[in-house]
This record gives sequence, structure tokens and C-alpha cells, in this order.
Amino acid sequence: MASKTLKTTAIALSAAALLLGATACGNKANNTADNTNTGTNAGTNAGGNKGDEKVTITFQNIYPDPETPSYKMLHSIVDQYQKDHPNVTIELDTLNTDQQKLKLKTQAASKEVPDITIVNPSAQMKPFVDAGLFAPLNDMLDQNGLKDTFQKGLLDYYSFDNNVYALPDGNNIEVVYYNKDLFAQAGITEVPTTYEQFIDDVKKLKAKNITPIAIGEKDSWTGSFLFMNVLLRTNGGPGFLQDVQDGKKTFNDPAFVDAVSKMQDLIQAKAFNEGATSVDYNTGGNLFKTGKAAMMIMGTWETGAIDASSVGGKVGAFKFPTVGGKGDPDQFMLAPGSAFAISANSEHLQATKDFLNYFMLNMPKKQFELKNAVGSGQIIEGDFKAAGYSDLAISVLDLFKGVKGGDLAFDNTMKPAIAQAHLSSIQNMFVQKVDPAAVAQEHQAAFDANK
Repeated sequence: MASKTLKTTAIALSAAALLLGATACGNKANNTADNTNTGTNAGTNAGGNKGDEKVTITFQNIYPDPETPSYKMLHSIVDQYQKDHPNVTIELDTLNTDQQKLKLKTQAASKEVPDITIVNPSAQMKPFVDAGLFAPLNDMLDQNGLKDTFQKGLLDYYSFDNNVYALPDGNNIEVVYYNKDLFAQAGITEVPTTYEQFIDDVKKLKAKNITPIAIGEKDSWTGSFLFMNVLLRTNGGPGFLQDVQDGKKTFNDPAFVDAVSKMQDLIQAKAFNEGATSVDYNTGGNLFKTGKAAMMIMGTWETGAIDASSVGGKVGAFKFPTVGGKGDPDQFMLAPGSAFAISANSEHLQATKDFLNYFMLNMPKKQFELKNAVGSGQIIEGDFKAAGYSDLAISVLDLFKGVKGGDLAFDNTMKPAIAQAHLSSIQNMFVQKVDPAAVAQEHQAAFDANK
């Protein structure tokens, strides 16, 4: 796999590639539709779909909410494929993110991975690849020019020993979404640029009985994703976890202890919805999308869903602030997307590859149509403004222009056992007050035990 430095550069290049599409003009949107439509019949006569052979492909996915553009995209493409291929049935196994992760672990233990499943990049998917559970997709990427649709460098996050094992659904950064009306109600006239201002705004919102930040911490990755923004700042930039892996730092480093302390300050200020650890990701997100919380700190994949919600038109986005004067706001938590992998033991391997090839070729066009293409992992050469994208979407696309690198999520960087200790530790902070130094030592003990 590419080195950490190369990967960070790849993300910056990917962001630039996305913005080339975002700022394109003229007839680019129509060209995209034409180009994508060349994939509409892709795989029609490919091996595995011939004749009257009945084929059922199980497609595990994480798009459970019928109100979201992602759900509509999935069902639209699947329905069209089944219409064009009456001998093929696509059986959807739809779960939320944490449910899917747990189910896949159980399925992997018994080597019964569904034909198509969802995995996260780098460290999270490596154990599945090492166990021989996923099929290499190099041949399928060469089919119908699919490989060239991905932003430069993005597939490196899903590659091992020169084989690509999964295809991402996006390439995102984490931002702070905020409800402008609720900010105004609390007397907040400017978005915060420092953590101190951020905490002060939380207090102003609480004083008006407004929930400051919506989160679904039952799915423990959400709190971790937010925490990593704080660490990115207290460390003065990216690379803390890599330094730990390289033996240059330990989790007892002041930067990590300070990040835990600052995260605790936010929790103790009652910044989050009550009972956050009993609320899942989708429910937490819906608190924001229904106007019941002032902020949501999440990946830019949420942009389309926010625009399609009841708060569409009322939402802006800003960069995570500096912490204690440290950090560069143009360095972000980077989120190469969850990705589609194919079981190496699929009974209909070629038919499954044909379908996934079709799905990925058609996804950019459908996402663009549904105003859900912000954060796409594939190049979309469309005029977003002319296509009617919102002010929020355009502003988020503008944020991509200034990306100066950043970090991947903790669980995409560290071994699963270390990541699980981390997720549990951060989740516990939402339940009780902790000693930051003790939390740091918990992390170090988990790292030492699982090197």
C-alpha cells in the first residue's frame, strides 16, 4: 500500500479533482450524463448474466433511510438493473453502519460473506483481505473504463499488494454543519474560529434550551470521528497516530492527553443530546435535520441529505476551529468512503462483478441528479450551480479547494483491537467524567498489547 505521506497527498489531489468538476461550466453536466449512460448497458451481455440462468446477488448496504438521496440512488439503480436483467435478483440486506460492521464480522468468522458487502478503508479492511474473504477487482475495474472514473490516488486506500479489493462510495472531509436560524435565536452572529468560542456558543445555545450538537454515539465511531478533529489540532497537525505506530510518540503524549481533556470539556458543557449513547447514527442525524439541534459534526456525505430535509436552506458549514491556538483549520479529518467489496466465495462471482461494475458506472450520474454528489469519490464533470445545487453544497465544495491534508479516522488507521479499545474509551466519556491521563494510558496499554 502507499505510504502515509503519499496517501495524504492523494486525498489532496482527490479534492482538487472533485473541484475541477465542481467549477466546470458549459455543457459538462450533459456530457457527464452522456458518459455515464454509456455504462447503463454495461454488463448486459457479460459472462454470468447470459441466458435464463437465475441468479440472486445479496447486496449488503448501509443506506436504511428512505428519505435520503443515497437510499433513492441505491434503489433506482438496482431496480433498473433487475428490469434490464430479468434473470437477476438483487437481494438487499440494509442495515445501519454499526449493525453492518457487527454482522459482517460474524459472517466473516463463518466465511459466509454476502456477494457484495461494505467495508471501510485501510486498517479496517485489511483483516478481511488477509483472510482471503474478498475478491480482487482489478479485472472489473478495467471493464468499461470504470477505473478512470475514480479520483487519482483514492483507490490506494483499498489496495493491498497491487490488488484493489473494494470500490469507495465517496471521498469526504468532516465539517461542522450549523442551523443558521438556531444560531440567530441564541444571539450567535459569527461562526466560531477557536475552540474557546465554540464552547462559548454551546453555552449560549444551552441557555436558550437548544440542543447544541446532535450525535448518535450508540454507533461509537461518531464520537471518535469528532474527537480526532480535536487531536488533529492539539497535535499541531496530522500524523499523531502514525508517530505512535512508528515509535516516535506514545498515547501518553501531552497532545493526546490535552485532546481528551478538551473533548471532555465539550461533553461536560452538555453540548450533546441527552442519552447520546442510546441514539444511533441515523436518529442522531435526524435531530439536526428536523431542526432539534443547532449543529452536527460529520462528513460532507451528509450534504445532500441535509438539503433534502426540513432544514434545507437554513444550514451552513464551517471548519473545525483551532484548539488552544493550535492547528490549521484547512487540515481536516479525511474520509475516503465506505466501499463495496465482493466475496471471494460468491457463487456467482462474474455476475456479481458485472452488477457492481454497472452500479459504480451509474452511481455518479444518479447522485448528481439527486443533488447528492458532494463528496463523490468519482470524478463528476458537472456544473453544480447550474444544476441547482444549494448554497450549502456550493460552500462545502469551496471548502474542498483549501484542503491541506489531514488524518484518517482512528479505526481506519489502527489495528481493530486497538481501535475497539479506543471507541469504547471515547464512548465512555459520554457516560461519566474521566481522568484524561488515565484514558491516555488505556490507549497505550491497548496499543502495547496489540502491536
